[in-house]
Amino acid sequence: MSLYEVGRLCVKLAGRDAGKRCVVVEQVDKQYVLVDGATRRRKVNINHLEPLAEMLDVKSGSHADVKAAFGKIGVEVLETKKKESKERPKKQKVKKGKVAKKEEAKPEPKAEKKESPKVEEKESTKEEAPKAEASEKKE
Repeated sequence: MSLYEVGRLCVKLAGRDAGKRCVVVEQVDKQYVLVDGATRRRKVNINHLEPLAEMLDVKSGSHADVKAAFGKIGVEVLETKKKESKERPKKQKVKKGKVAKKEEAKPEPKAEKKESPKVEEKESTKEEAPKAEASEKKE
């Protein structure tokens, strides 16, 4: 028999569940097994598992049997919940004729070019300065 037979307790060595206990539920092929327990239920490479001496009484591959077997040895089982699918919002169709009418009804006003007041102030001070100098020279 194989070292990784159904019911073999193992410790994961690699991945997100590294260091957690799992049990072999099914032999997929020579290189992969299906595990469940304190880890996520998934297909795992046997190189990423460390087999332990313990065997659990898991005949079928159901999660309920795995949970009961782990309860006997005092290890918590990871419970995953199925995500509820939410209703997708429906896209609003835009009719081309209605969009064109809205654009025609509301034409955008054209912005008039305004000179900045700072530029005008500078020009006025330049004009006043020579006048002031000329008035001082006359006196």
